[in-house]
Amino acid sequence: MTLWWAIAALCAGCYALKLAGLAAPRKVLDHPAVRRFAELVPVALLAALVAVQMFTERGELVFEPARTAGLAAAVVALLFRAPFLVVLATAAVVTALVRILLG
Repeated sequence: MTLWWAIAALCAGCYALKLAGLAAPRKVLDHPAVRRFAELVPVALLAALVAVQMFTERGELVFEPARTAGLAAAVVALLFRAPFLVVLATAAVVTALVRILLG
């Protein structure tokens, strides 16, 4: 039963946070620092998610050459401004090739 109370509290907190964002005055949202923060937070969160998925496995720090090569290929494709599906395909192909070559 405690788990359900925790879930209900989290739901209420998420709703309150969303409502606070919608109820914030335009003057606050137009402030340059708030605007810059809103632009950078999603990028930082996505980068953290990628780093955790890339270099951890079962809670331990792991360096796998195939995954790292796939990430590097994706970064290169992004630098060339390739479409998203091309970036994904490039990363998948490079990762597969490195796994085949390294056995």
